[in-house]
Amino acid sequence: MEATEQIDALLAPIFDPNQTSNIIDVRTPAEYNLGHIIGAKNIPLLSNEERVEIGTLYKQSSPEQAFDRGIELVGPKMHTFLKEARQFIGNQEATIYCWRGGKRSQSMSWLFNMAGFKTSTIPGGYKAYRKGVARVLGNKALKLIVLGGKTGSGKTKILHELSAQGEQVIDLEGLANHKGSAFGWIGEAAQPSIEHFENSLAHQIKSLDLTKSIWIENESRMIGRIAIQEDFWPILKASPLINISIPNKDRIQHLIDTYSKDDPQDLKIAFEKIQKRLGGLRLKQAVEAVDKGDYANAAAIALTYYDKSYTNLLEKNKTEFIYKINFEHGNFAEIAKDLIVYKHKI
Repeated sequence: MEATEQIDALLAPIFDPNQTSNIIDVRTPAEYNLGHIIGAKNIPLLSNEERVEIGTLYKQSSPEQAFDRGIELVGPKMHTFLKEARQFIGNQEATIYCWRGGKRSQSMSWLFNMAGFKTSTIPGGYKAYRKGVARVLGNKALKLIVLGGKTGSGKTKILHELSAQGEQVIDLEGLANHKGSAFGWIGEAAQPSIEHFENSLAHQIKSLDLTKSIWIENESRMIGRIAIQEDFWPILKASPLINISIPNKDRIQHLIDTYSKDDPQDLKIAFEKIQKRLGGLRLKQAVEAVDKGDYANAAAIALTYYDKSYTNLLEKNKTEFIYKINFEHGNFAEIAKDLIVYKHKI
């Protein structure tokens, strides 16, 4: 068995969506917040500041001094570690990891095992896990069906309807906490880091049956500030694309339903972000429409920009297979039902 296959075999339980093992991340809070294994609890061996101190000692003094200082810092916290572990693990087993599977995870595993817990570590640590994530995202065997359509076509709504009707779906915008346009941040939680977005995407993929088709929305490379991973992006762009269109009145109504309950000031900020493409006059008209609560007119103005933008995106698509379907209504449940039938023609 090759090294990568060995690593993947070791990581398989971690990626298993049905895994019941408790996972503990003993890296610093800063490392954990940047990205971690899905479902892992952070019990940091060292604080952010302590980690910097130990690293400085290691480089500028000696490994021995760094080790001694580490023991000095960690010793008084051992009781706290055990208390947190008892609350999190209970009588179950746990998997512990750090960055490379070295001293931090091994020492914490030793402590927990001495206290009566049953724990193991991940060989290669989080670094090995991230390599596993990259391999999941670069799987060219993914059977993606890309759902495209101009802004306001309800693509995310349709994805949710497809899921409700038994189809496999990946919601990139849901994972990114962003709806993909200059307005996409409105009403959303803070975006995760790019790293953690990739972790979440890999775990979602691993939860699916890869012998069957998977619906996914057509996106530009950036979803807010998150760039789609370099190996996953060409797979997405080369997959069959079903491009739908619905009447403009339904698109405008969908945008009203999506944004009219949000803070009008946020809408004006979003319009200002596309001022160069809209032009000063249209921006002024859009802001005035928002101030008057005329969301239909504001949405119509936004579409003058986004329709051109989506046309450019469609022209740059690398897939050999683009299927166009026109709908005379905006009933997303019915559209999803028709798409399920249509996918068998691809």
